[in-house]
Amino acid sequence: MTFSPGRRRFLLTAGVVGGGLLIGYGLFRERDLLGDPAILPTEGDQVALNAWLKIDGAGHVTVAVPRAEMGQGVYTALPMLVAEELGAAWADVRADQAPVDKVYGNIAVLTDAAPLDPHDHGFVATTLRWSLSRVARVLGVQVTGGSTSVRDAWLPMRTAGAAARDMLTRAAAARLAVPPGELEVSDGKVSHAASGRALSFGALAGEAAALAPPTRIVFREPGERRLLGRPLPRTDVPAKVDGSAQFGADVRNAGTVYAAIRIAPVFGGQLGSFDRAALEARPGVIGVVPLEDALAVVGRTWWHAEQALSAVDVAFSPGPGADVSTADLFARYADAIDADDGFAYEDRGDARAALRGADVLRAEYRAPLLAHACMEPMNCTVRLGDGTADIWCGNQAPDLLRLIAADMLDLPPERIRLHTPLLGGGFGRRAEPDFMRYAIAIAQAVPDQTVQLVYSREQDLQHDTYRPPVLSRFAARLDGEGRIAAWHNHIAGPSVSQATIARAFPGLPLGGPDKTSAEGAAHLPYAVPARRVEHSKVDIPAPVGFWRSVGHSYNAFFTECFVDELAAAAAADPLAFRLAHLHDRPRERRVLTLLEAVSDWGSAPPAGRARGLALHESFHSIVGQVAEVSLDGGQVHVHRVVCVIDCGQVVNPDIVIAQMESGIVFGLTAALYGDTRLEGGRVQQWNFPDYRMLTMKEMPQIETHVIESGAEPGGVGEPGTPPIAPAVANAVSRLLGRRIRSLPLRSALGAG
Repeated sequence: MTFSPGRRRFLLTAGVVGGGLLIGYGLFRERDLLGDPAILPTEGDQVALNAWLKIDGAGHVTVAVPRAEMGQGVYTALPMLVAEELGAAWADVRADQAPVDKVYGNIAVLTDAAPLDPHDHGFVATTLRWSLSRVARVLGVQVTGGSTSVRDAWLPMRTAGAAARDMLTRAAAARLAVPPGELEVSDGKVSHAASGRALSFGALAGEAAALAPPTRIVFREPGERRLLGRPLPRTDVPAKVDGSAQFGADVRNAGTVYAAIRIAPVFGGQLGSFDRAALEARPGVIGVVPLEDALAVVGRTWWHAEQALSAVDVAFSPGPGADVSTADLFARYADAIDADDGFAYEDRGDARAALRGADVLRAEYRAPLLAHACMEPMNCTVRLGDGTADIWCGNQAPDLLRLIAADMLDLPPERIRLHTPLLGGGFGRRAEPDFMRYAIAIAQAVPDQTVQLVYSREQDLQHDTYRPPVLSRFAARLDGEGRIAAWHNHIAGPSVSQATIARAFPGLPLGGPDKTSAEGAAHLPYAVPARRVEHSKVDIPAPVGFWRSVGHSYNAFFTECFVDELAAAAAADPLAFRLAHLHDRPRERRVLTLLEAVSDWGSAPPAGRARGLALHESFHSIVGQVAEVSLDGGQVHVHRVVCVIDCGQVVNPDIVIAQMESGIVFGLTAALYGDTRLEGGRVQQWNFPDYRMLTMKEMPQIETHVIESGAEPGGVGEPGTPPIAPAVANAVSRLLGRRIRSLPLRSALGAG
């Protein structure tokens, strides 16, 4: 199936603008971002100035954070946006999880979903993005993902701070009987320099809250900023260090009972026979709850419930997926690519014609099924009352989960109180409703009890929503000057977005392109006259979902390794080869140029080592990485990783550096070891002994360099992950003298 880019974008734009979602919405004003102050719960002498911040009598400013804190630093970075414009003293700033409301909807995550070149700012692309942003404001979906937290908050949270500053200034002007223009707001007070008088935020908050918000929002000039760009310490770290931080598994209510679960091991399987009497006779067991595809046991402690399930045989019918294996999936992918009818996400020039005949370089790459393996296993606590429900679960989509819970319980959404504690790792996994659905079903079967469901590590790994396995084929030709003249990339795998939506809302009609399938493969920065990138959608029995950096996580490996192959064919240095194709991309050139200098790229590595390079843009940030690697008996040792990132406007450089390190470790674990294999329709890995994580002794030295480019803010939670696998693989290929085209590297090298 082939659409020209122009026709495809026209259809997408017409579909969005022509839909009924925009009727009556009209143009929005910046002050519309403030929301109703009544949305924000207050305690004691707190007063809310808008839906984003409240101030108490002591001058403490509490900021409503609309995204889940799962280690990426949003409890620090997002309050910094408010505090900067407000003029608060940082020591007086607190962070609270925002309630569920449309004002906190994530606009950027939906706008980014359009299958467009992020550098296309033409009329059609701009119209589509504008239209999607209007739709997103109507929907108000409150989701954490896509490295959008700072990007999405950049306007509304700064607006909230600036509006509150204006209100405090007007309240102070009335109290001091001076013009507002003579007042300065900083360090938590409003000062009148001429008279030496000052009033604290706490003293003014009540009067300011009685005023209307300003009709015109005035932001501070960049030169006036005192917080943004500073490495302020993370606000969530002290509680995580002293153990007082509450994650989902830490929720404790009086009278809570605990549930363990066994889910059908074959995807699509059903619960069969089990010995109820034997289970009920086990110590500490309170109840046995059979479900359609699972069996749960409720006990006085989780250990009682888990031990009961481990001691008694439970049978499951396998269902239709019992014969599925990893090899079968890749065979299906190969057939789909051979059929040559993929959806073209990019089609410039005539790549097919340019690649006929000889002198064509061809390669086939593959990436495996991967689990999330969050540090905190999936869990959910449910308390059902008289027409109400309280649900505690670390989640990335509170409004969607609340809708699903309301449907299950036949309650209005406003009768569902969904609490979002800290997340012990998310990576996309906690945007899913499965563990909450199980917990609600168990709570319904055990009335008048607060029920906490916790997955064992084995259930967590074997019943994930996995990163899909993917197959990718390339063909390319170099011209007489060693430049890429034509490029064709055909990818095969399932649609992550459609699979995720279908699980949340069964029966919803789905179709069309899924940007995540080709992100990181289409619209590469390299200048190529003829380029075609297409994807063939192949559904698989294993549930697939969002995994840190999604399509970029495997497409970066495919594309950046193939670029290295082309550099070798052109007898060119890999970094110089990339620079030669980036004449019109100054930000990418700056990243590569700095990376060349700080990584010692031009000098010989220590004996027995090689360096590999990768450059990748994702989530509006550009990251280059060089990995210094050695081999020992088939084992890959990564000694040093040098990372350069241009993420535009930097809010907190320490958070940027921490997220690059986090993304590198996450991606390195997957590159070296990650492999979730299917046989007989079930996952073969069961716990960390056979689903390895990177260990402390394997941790490379990481150096991160942050470029302050002044561009619009980009993401940092995910962009560090995609480049590490190709950087390491390119270094390994240099050492071996042959190309590695599959992950994990341990398996590709025959190390088991």
